[in-house]
Parts: sequence; structure tokens; C-alpha cells
Amino acid sequence: MIKKLALFLGPLCFLILYNLPFVMLTAEADAVVAVAAWMIIWWVTESVSISVTALIPLVIFPLVGSADMKGVAQSYGSPIVFLFFGGFVMALALEKVNLHKRIALKIVGWTGTSPDKVILGFMLATAFLSMWISNTATTVVMLPIAYSVIQLIIKDADGFTANDKNFTLSLMLAIAFSANVGGIATLIGTPPNTVLAGFMESEYQIELSFFKWILFGLPFALIMLFFIYLVLVKWIYPNNLKAIDRSEDVIQSELDKLGSIKAEERFVLIIFCITIFLWMFKAWVNGWFPQIHLSDTGISLLGAFCMFVLPHRGRFTLDWADTTRLPWGILILFGGGLALASSLSAVGLIQMIGDAVSQYNGLPAVLIGAMIITIMLFTTELMSNVALVAIFAPVVAGIAIGMNAPSILHYLIPVTMASSCAFMLPMATPPNAIVFASGHIEVHQMARVGVFLNVIAVILLIILSQVYIPLLF
Repeated sequence: MIKKLALFLGPLCFLILYNLPFVMLTAEADAVVAVAAWMIIWWVTESVSISVTALIPLVIFPLVGSADMKGVAQSYGSPIVFLFFGGFVMALALEKVNLHKRIALKIVGWTGTSPDKVILGFMLATAFLSMWISNTATTVVMLPIAYSVIQLIIKDADGFTANDKNFTLSLMLAIAFSANVGGIATLIGTPPNTVLAGFMESEYQIELSFFKWILFGLPFALIMLFFIYLVLVKWIYPNNLKAIDRSEDVIQSELDKLGSIKAEERFVLIIFCITIFLWMFKAWVNGWFPQIHLSDTGISLLGAFCMFVLPHRGRFTLDWADTTRLPWGILILFGGGLALASSLSAVGLIQMIGDAVSQYNGLPAVLIGAMIITIMLFTTELMSNVALVAIFAPVVAGIAIGMNAPSILHYLIPVTMASSCAFMLPMATPPNAIVFASGHIEVHQMARVGVFLNVIAVILLIILSQVYIPLLF
């Protein structure tokens, strides 16, 4: 019912705001505010696909004169959109040759057979995969392997005991939460990171490189993984189990199904490693070879291009038909978010927010930062984190300007990272929903852990924004 009402409320709100008999801000700003209100209502309620909502600027801005079609369309072809496109293509290649599953099994196999170590192995494998492929795909890969391990303790001599249930709960939640956190570590790991990078580049000509992102994203992800493990395994759901019999056999059986590593897997692995190397050491490579000009987007597209055009054993890794599984809607969502942010900036709304906040700049910066991080983190439990960052980024930028922050990134980075820290509710992220659908978890069990992890994430992000990020920017 809410979605049906919002379907009409969005355009109705636009029409009312656009046709007000008085001017709220300026005529140009009022038009953009009207469009923004429509988009926010549809994004929050998801009355239509969030990607469809992202097309509104392309349709409406030229009609109301906020921007011409060429100007709006540029946002949908932003270099950041193609950075993520290249990342998607390489993730498709990893999945097509089953290399992601082999990597996951190897990591799980390294950590040992005691229940706590099994959970740790699944966490590390899930987080690592989520750095490069979607958190949904990662969870789908890890869940069947986890089911096989769970079956071992269900069918053992003592049946399904309370300790067994705690192990199962911890394992399921560990996979979901690790998938959420792993994506924070890299620029291409989760869409909100790329939305922020595009916003900074288009509005402030500040490049958030892959290398610089990983300098703060990876430490935060590792610390959060540590706390997830601690809260789940050592505090709330301790299992007190001994070694799980035949767990090594389960992992080995899955590896045996994959067989020995194949030529196409080696090829994809080589291209993937070269791409990561170039992302990490782009500045040095550009210094060594001044005649070339590498960018993160160029490197991403080069890696994707190689998957299509470099043959091995007479065949290509990817055909264009494989891209039917590519999430094109996310790319459109990037463009819509950038188009909205660009228009908000062009009509002076970001500066207006900054001017309004500056009247209250007597408040401590750490308090303002804590408030917006907390708002973002708990709001992301209820709506898409990508849409949320698209909505919040211009507002937070205005707040940072009003607070005279040394860099708006001191606020924007932790707020963006907070959007991926959804641990309380099944509907908050696809990984949460997937493990909830397993039938091994109830809502209150997820929320019991999630509320503590949310608070820990808020504290870590405040420390990050006040201590670490200022060292980098």
C-alpha cells in the first residue's frame, strides 16, 4: 500500500513544489528541489525500481529547463560509471570460470577445522571475494559450502544441540556481515564507494583513486571483521564445540568437483592481478612511462577489454552475451545520482546548506560528524545504500562546507562507508536477506548482534574521520 501511494505521491509532490505561487529559494533551485523530492520519495519507498527512478533527471530536467539533455546525459557517461562497468566485467569473468569459488575454498581450507576457525575462514573468504565481486554473488557462492558444513554437525551423534545452533547462527551471520564489510575495502567493492568517487570528481575535481581508497577502506574492513568475529563467536553466540569431523573432507570434496586449476582460470587470474597491480601502483607506472596516462577507469576498462579480446586456446573468456548478467541498473543509478548532485550544486543548494550550517558552527565538529554518521548508518537499514549516498552526499558536502572542514572528505568518506554497515535487519542488504531466507536465523537474532555492531561501526567511523582520514586528505 505504501508503495502504491508513493507511486502517485512522488510526481504529485513534484507538481505541487514546481507550481507553488511563491519562490522558496530561487526559480532554478525550486525546480531542482521539486525533482529531488520526487526522486527521494521513490527511492525511499522503492515504489518503482531505484534504477528507473534514476532516469528522472534525464527525462525531467530538460523539460523544466534545469539543464539541457547533453548536460544531463554527461552524468550517465561519467568515467566513474565506466570504472564500475570494468569492475563488473572482471567479476563476471571470475564467476564464469569459477575462480571465485576456488579462491573461497582455498581460504576456508587454510584456517583449520575447529568451529571458531571454520567461521573465521568463511569470514575471510567472504570478505575477500566481496572486495572484487558483488556482495550478493559472494553470499550465494559461500552459502552452499556453509550448508555442507552445517549438515555435518546436524547429523553427528549428539544431534542438533544448542551449541550447534549457535555455530549455525554465527556462520550464517558471519557470511552476511563479512560480505557487507568486505565491499568497503575497495573502490569497486560496493556501489556507494563509486557514487562518492563520481560525486567528488564531477563537483569538486577531487580524484578518489583506488590506491587511496584502499588505504583507509581496508583497515576499517579488517577492524570491523575482527569485531564481527568477537561479538558473534566469543560473546553473543559462543558454540563451545570441538573440531568438526570431516569438515576438511567437505572442503576437499568441493575442490575436487572443480578439478585441477584450468587454463582459463589462470588467464583470468593473471589479468585480474595485473589490473590490481596497475590500480595500486598507477602513480609509479605513470612516472616510469610518461608517454602513457593511466587512470583508474582506463585500467578497469583495459582489464575488461582483455577478457573479451585476448584468446586462449582459441576462445575468449567472455562473449558479449555474458553481459546480460551485468547489473546495468546500477550503472544507470550512478548516472542519476550524479545528475541530481550536479544540478543541486549548479543552482547553489549545496552552498545554501553550507551557509545555513555555518550559523551553528559553534557545535563541535566531532558531534556533527557523529550525528550524520549515525543517521546514515541506521537509515541504511531501511533503504538502498546506493540511493541513500546519492541523496546524502550533496547534503553532507554542504554541512562540511558550513563547518569549514579542512576537507569535505572528512565527512563524506565515513558517511559513505556507514551506508554499507547494515547489520540489524534482513531487508537492509541482499546478503542479510539471503542468509535470513536460509531458515536458520530469526529477525531478533540478527538484530541482537546487529545493534552492537552498528554502535561499534559508528564509533570506529568517528575515530576514522577525526584521526586517520585527515592524515590522507
